[in-house]
Formats: sequence, structure tokens, C-alpha cells
Amino acid sequence: MAARKIIIDTDPGQDDAIAILLALASPAEIDLLGITAVAGNVPLPLTESNARRVCELAGRPDMAVYAGCDAPLSRPLITAEHVHGAGGLDGPDLPDPTMPLQDRHAVDVLIDTLRSEPAGSVTLCPLGPLTNIATALQQAPDIAERIAEIVLMGGAYFEVGNITPTAEFNIYVDPEAADIVFRSGVPLTVLPLDVTHKALVTTPRNDAFRALGTPVGLAVAEMTDFFERFDKEKYGSDGAPLHDPCVIAYLLRPDLFSGRHINVEIETGSELTLGMTVADWWGVTDRAPNAMFIGDLDAQGFFDLLTDRLARL
Repeated sequence: MAARKIIIDTDPGQDDAIAILLALASPAEIDLLGITAVAGNVPLPLTESNARRVCELAGRPDMAVYAGCDAPLSRPLITAEHVHGAGGLDGPDLPDPTMPLQDRHAVDVLIDTLRSEPAGSVTLCPLGPLTNIATALQQAPDIAERIAEIVLMGGAYFEVGNITPTAEFNIYVDPEAADIVFRSGVPLTVLPLDVTHKALVTTPRNDAFRALGTPVGLAVAEMTDFFERFDKEKYGSDGAPLHDPCVIAYLLRPDLFSGRHINVEIETGSELTLGMTVADWWGVTDRAPNAMFIGDLDAQGFFDLLTDRLARL
């Protein structure tokens, strides 16, 4: 079977970085056409630089990285240095990238790639706010029917929120963009907090990364060492949830995950629930399903996959 063509849209972030590494470690299954950066966890100059750092860590300085939108569609940018550190990739000491940032805007690249590749052959994998994706859909509505699928990390149902009482960070940063994407008619698979909070890096799992004895293994262990402090303090959990790698793991091993095809709407008006993913898990409305909303995973299978693939870099 031919490798699945994807574009990763991202705001690295330690967990974004690990997702990129997982994709780069899986060339038989994933053909990564490029990486588009967006403002989110940290401002755009840091997210695009961090994406290039990660590519160089993986030995892939040939990977094309493009900078995209530096602010949400209609709101001031909210960032998450309190989780990821001032640079976004705090933990390992990764050198400044030497590979070039491509000179084209990420939104133009998304549009042109979807128009030039065969219809239905490219999957978009957003790991941050949906600003780049929504802007591309606004500027070129014809691309919607050409996207094979959008597999994204964002939202929550039972877990509710991590940046406000009711909203997950990626959706909250740009709820208008999320609303455009969820109303686009493109097939959606959503990896919400409900599943990512089950992908916890416990001490034995982090020891397994470190035991790889490679620059990648050590860097991943140091990343999770850094940002687990936030989740342990906030949730009392046993470790840090690896949110974004769940997107790539779903592409590689969908059998590790389970969920429901349901209706999901984005709250864009309420002061109390702005950015909430209103997920009709129990089917209590007559709204048509528009997303596969993932609710569970085989956590040990996920970490076995991740550790095995990282060992290849």
C-alpha cells in the first residue's frame, strides 16, 4: 500500500515535536509533504523555528517548513508558555536550525498542494489552532472536496477544558477558525482531551525513551520531563499526556483507538463557554454527524508504537 500523503500543521510545543518525529520515523506509511507552522503554543517565529529544529534532530533538514498565520482570524493570540516554556520546546538543548524556512506562505502551500495532488489523496493533520486550515478554506473553497480527511488534535467532551473550564486550548485560541473547519463538510477525525489524557508518559515509559540511547530518544525524554510538571500539578496525573502524537498514531494504527461518529459544533459567542466543542456523544439532537470523535485508546500499544518508531531515527 502506498504511503499516505499528509501535511502537518503545527505550533511546536513538545508534544507537537514528538508527533513530527513519529511521522518522520514512519516513511513506509506516511509521506510527509511538508510542515506548515501556525501561531499557538508560542508565537509564529518560534513555532516555525521549532519545527525546523525537530526536522534537524530527526536528520531531515530536507523537509520543507512554511510559516503561516501569526494570529487568529479575529482575536488576539493567546499562547501557552506556562506549559511549554518560553521557547516552546524547553527541556532539551536543541541548537538553532540551519535549514532554511521556505519563502512561501503556509496557506498558499496548502491551497496549491491540494489543487495539484489528486483529489482525495492528501490528509491534513492540524496539531494546533486551526487558523491556517480555515484561512485556506476561506480563500479557496474548492479545496474542501479535494481533502481526503482532516485528522486533528483538539476539543473535549467528558474532559471538558484545559485552558478554560469548558474549552481545549487549540479550539479556544481560534474558535472562529475551528467553526469553519467543523462546518466545511470535509471528513473529520478528532483526537480530543478525552483520549489524549489517556496517553500518559509514566516514568517507565519515559525511561524507555531515554534508554534508546539516541539524540532523539534523549530529547523526547527531556521534553516530557519538562512539561509533565504542569500536568502533574494541575491534574494530579502520573505523567504528561502526549496529545499531538495521537494524531499520527491514529494514522498508523487506527485499531488502537475507538470513538463515535457524532455531531460536533463550536461555541463562538458565549463568554462562559467560548471555544467549547459541543459534542453530541449521546445523540440527543437531530444535528447530522460531522466528525469521528475518538474517546479511547490502547495506551500501552500507543507507547509501544511510539518507542519502536523513535528508535528508527
